[in-house]
Amino acid sequence: MASSSPEEQCGAEVTDNYETTCWGCGLRVMLPSCAPVFKCGWCGAITDQNKKKRDQRCFGWRVLRDRCFLTVVILFMFFVIFGGVWAIYPVVFSISLLWGIFHSIITTILAIATVSFFSLAAFRCAGTPPNILWGSYPTGGKGDLENYTLCHYCTKPKSPRAHHCRSCGKCILDMDHHCPFIGNCVGAANHHSFICFLISAVLSTNYVSIMSAYASLHMSPPFLYSLGRLKGTTGRDLAWKLLNEIFVAFLRSALFLSSRGLVLVYLFIASVSLQIGLSILLWQQLSFIYQGKTYLSNLSSQTDNEEEEEEKKDCQNLVRFFGFQYFVTRFLSNFWVTRKRHNK
Repeated sequence: MASSSPEEQCGAEVTDNYETTCWGCGLRVMLPSCAPVFKCGWCGAITDQNKKKRDQRCFGWRVLRDRCFLTVVILFMFFVIFGGVWAIYPVVFSISLLWGIFHSIITTILAIATVSFFSLAAFRCAGTPPNILWGSYPTGGKGDLENYTLCHYCTKPKSPRAHHCRSCGKCILDMDHHCPFIGNCVGAANHHSFICFLISAVLSTNYVSIMSAYASLHMSPPFLYSLGRLKGTTGRDLAWKLLNEIFVAFLRSALFLSSRGLVLVYLFIASVSLQIGLSILLWQQLSFIYQGKTYLSNLSSQTDNEEEEEEKKDCQNLVRFFGFQYFVTRFLSNFWVTRKRHNK
């Protein structure tokens, strides 16, 4: 069989290619047939022709779920604040007036901080990606859309730092995760408020658990139990009967609790449970910030080397996140200036 000429081979290669248009700048691009994903050499936009838009029929149910969770959380917060004041502070003020005023100030500070940071995290926009011009050659300049992709839901350019949230129905800049309990995403604009809310919530639940236990000890009925039934028992039976006697005595005393006492017991159990869960979430968030990542970036960082990940871990990430870097450098610069003047 005769071999084909170079001209025929070139013609065959050309026929295998196909022509398409870049969504970012509108320029025509010649691609091989096996290249569904390509990057424009002019504007830098990335096109993925295999990516399909997912079904969003559950969007309304997600919005309803978020609103229900948000309503329950707000009602529970106000119940803890006003229910705790109603149940705890009559006991506190009966002990000492100054003691009651001191704890009233602490309660006011914690309540205002928790509600304020929660409102900022829940009702502030999580982060809007930068709005850039695209779609045609004059508007899409060279490198303007570097590593941008087209969001198939918003039909807008999506930067590498953005992620589309199907619960919110929009792209979020530096998205960490979608939290149904605040009914909002955690992104570049409200991540700081979300962390501050977690810190204030952990402190508040710790304070509520301590004060509810303290008030319960002062107003609980006598805790009566009898150790006479434990005579003649040894080993495992002794420990089991001792726990059983204490539990039965606790139930007897609980039957004589007033409404304030029942509220105190509920506040103690709820605050301890929330304190454990919120502390775990706060530790996870701070560890991601320490690594210079978000929750979503941590899931997608499977191709990074271990050495590169170790270089990113630094306490400066926490300093930059909380905004302490500006204040620290400004204080140190002023300190050195005044020290030099004093030495002169």
